[in-house]
Amino acid sequence: MNKTTFTFLFLAFSLLAFSQDTDDTPVFRVSLSDLRMNAYPKDSTANALVLYEFGNSHVDPRDYDLRTEKKHKIKIFNKEGFDNANVTLYLYQSNGNAYESVKDIVGTTYNLENGKVTITKLDKKNIYREEYNENITMVKFTLPNVKEGSVITYGYSLRSPYMRKYHGWEFQDEIPKVYSEYNTSIPANWEYSIKLIGGKKLSINETKTKEACLTGGNGLSANCFEARYAMRDIPAFIDEDFMTSRLNYLARIEYELKTFNSFNGTKQDYTRTWEDVDKEIRTEKDIGKQLKKSVDADELLSQDIINESDPLKKAKAIYKYVQNDYTWNGDYKIFSDVSVKDLIKNKSGNVSSMNILLNSLLNESGIDAKPVLLSTRENGFATKIYPVITDFNYLIVQATINNKSYLLDATDPYLNFGGLPFRCLNMYGRLLDFENGSQWIDITPEKPSNVFYKADLSIDAEQNVSGYINAKYSGYHALSTKKRYFSNKESYIEKLENNAPFLEISNHEALSKEKDSPTFSEKYQVKYNLDTTGENIYLNPILTKFFSSNPFKLQERTYPIDFGYKDTFIYMFSLKFNDDYSIVEMPKDFISVLPNSTGTLRFSTKQVGNSIHLMMKFNFKEAVYAPEYYPYLKKFMAKIIDTQNNSLILLKLNT
Repeated sequence: MNKTTFTFLFLAFSLLAFSQDTDDTPVFRVSLSDLRMNAYPKDSTANALVLYEFGNSHVDPRDYDLRTEKKHKIKIFNKEGFDNANVTLYLYQSNGNAYESVKDIVGTTYNLENGKVTITKLDKKNIYREEYNENITMVKFTLPNVKEGSVITYGYSLRSPYMRKYHGWEFQDEIPKVYSEYNTSIPANWEYSIKLIGGKKLSINETKTKEACLTGGNGLSANCFEARYAMRDIPAFIDEDFMTSRLNYLARIEYELKTFNSFNGTKQDYTRTWEDVDKEIRTEKDIGKQLKKSVDADELLSQDIINESDPLKKAKAIYKYVQNDYTWNGDYKIFSDVSVKDLIKNKSGNVSSMNILLNSLLNESGIDAKPVLLSTRENGFATKIYPVITDFNYLIVQATINNKSYLLDATDPYLNFGGLPFRCLNMYGRLLDFENGSQWIDITPEKPSNVFYKADLSIDAEQNVSGYINAKYSGYHALSTKKRYFSNKESYIEKLENNAPFLEISNHEALSKEKDSPTFSEKYQVKYNLDTTGENIYLNPILTKFFSSNPFKLQERTYPIDFGYKDTFIYMFSLKFNDDYSIVEMPKDFISVLPNSTGTLRFSTKQVGNSIHLMMKFNFKEAVYAPEYYPYLKKFMAKIIDTQNNSLILLKLNT
């Protein structure tokens, strides 16, 4: 509902008038300096720039509807910024007669051509309505005559009968903003939880009380809580690798209705306590009903599993049974279409059905198991301040055995016992305990994921290099490698060869035979011929690339770097040579360390007789790094890439 938020009303036509004034305070009127601007000094990559935006939301005293007026002024720098002249509004309509509406849509495009200002207004016949679905209507328009260098202004007024959803405000978007302001007026009848998201500070945060702003029957009235929020110099939000949902980090204000007090004295609570939610889930027709149902473990499980006396071995066997005998259908549904009975019948079902079956079988077998609700990485963080049950989109299981807890998800046949899919690594989840009350638990892997790569090679008199490579992966590196290998072995080996086209690979052997093993090991033979320049032979000993390029490319990153887990990479190389060769030069040893020792890159080489030994090791000791670490991580990663590509050994052919 109202997910794209470009909605503006021009307060008076005079505000549209072109102005030659210059002012350090952002204003809505268009100035010559706006038109002459050809780049944004604080972000030279920006294709467009929000020069000014303003919003005002208040309750209409006549019908108690929410009225919102907004206006927007944008500078277009180049053709890539033209999309900002396309505006789409989403208007919500419930199944009844209540609906949102928009009016007073106006827009103007300003251009500076041959020293003269041209003004082109939006024609109302170019405003279109389109039915998106039974509940959403789209209103679309495009600002006319947009060119490189244009300044566009547009606005409208929105009416909404849904006071439960007081309009939020997005200070940050995909293009930078010079100034963004939001004014609100909320009568005391409605009490909201107000949440500032994104970690950016407000430049203006002013509040006051206006007395008797809203009147009811019998001479009753309510005061209004009025607020003014603003931010300046807001950087563009640009998605990059190693992040969770952008919804976690976009600078914005959100409102959640807690309580409504009517003038007749009645009170309705909307925000519940977790105790209320626990009771609701326990009696809920899908999850609650399925959790209360028992399953016939004796009928489903083999006699070997039933007779197993060791609780950990039994839990692992039950987990493997659900993992291998049932298939996840890809649905994340946790509050609808949940049926363990249908899962058992069809051998396929959604997340909740599979993991509730796992939960029930563990409990029926005497193992303490409880469901855990979570929000996946792409879905954003679940709200902790107050219960918002719709924030959750996934369900897993926590099993406690011999005072140790294991988080389990049976949807992925490649997972080892105690592992979770990467999509689940979103900080925390809500453990449902209907006897003692639900609680938040951390969802962060305890152990780091590792990559170990060892090359043992030798060079003969004809400059042929040959030998063996051993590799071992653990944790999430093992999970991704297993999926590639076991799903298509030929394709896996082909990709190995493509990643190192100078290598001839043969006799590949996977030493790990089980797809749900916590590690994956492999061994294969390699051979290649060196390029020589006269008597000199240049050899790059780094035969594999852990990172093909630096994933960190932004000038500035305002949100955390979230790897999801800690990891370590180790590369070892040895080369044996005979008296036909001598070493001229080897790379220099070095150590590079991230601030607070949160990561280390070590590189060393040494000669032992007729052998060269090299080691490169680097790690990330944190699963999540604060934005302040970004420039250091960017430099750290650049050093890794450079080391991979340019660590040359120079040999001389003795003649």
